[in-house]
Amino acid sequence: MREMARFEDLKGITLSNIENRNDKELIFMLITGERYKLYHDQDCCERVTIEDICGDLNDLVGSPILMAEEVIHGHNENPEGVDVPKAQDDSFTWTFYKLATIKGYVTIRWYGESSGYYSESVDFGPEEREGGLG
Repeated sequence: MREMARFEDLKGITLSNIENRNDKELIFMLITGERYKLYHDQDCCERVTIEDICGDLNDLVGSPILMAEEVIHGHNENPEGVDVPKAQDDSFTWTFYKLATIKGYVTIRWYGESSGYYSESVDFGPEEREGGLG
């Protein structure tokens, strides 16, 4: 098993399942039994959620990941072709996660907003479960 700390480390990995937990986190289950999550550790004064998933997450299961990349559109920068939510806070960040296998391509679009004093970033790491990891 190799150590994974970055989203890009999913490249070459085969997933056995992906679980979407209320558009607040995605759990990536590897065929090795390891589990990683894409999430935001919510604080009191910000909101970071999955705004959209373009593609079918099932296309990422059962075949090696050929592409895994993160694209961040910094504070208050709107990516071309993306509708901005009506109720904007003082600060916002778009984060795109792009994944592909031989079966298909998926883009996961996260939107974070805050007063500007809180994190709007998305994290990726091992899922901590009762009794340890994985």
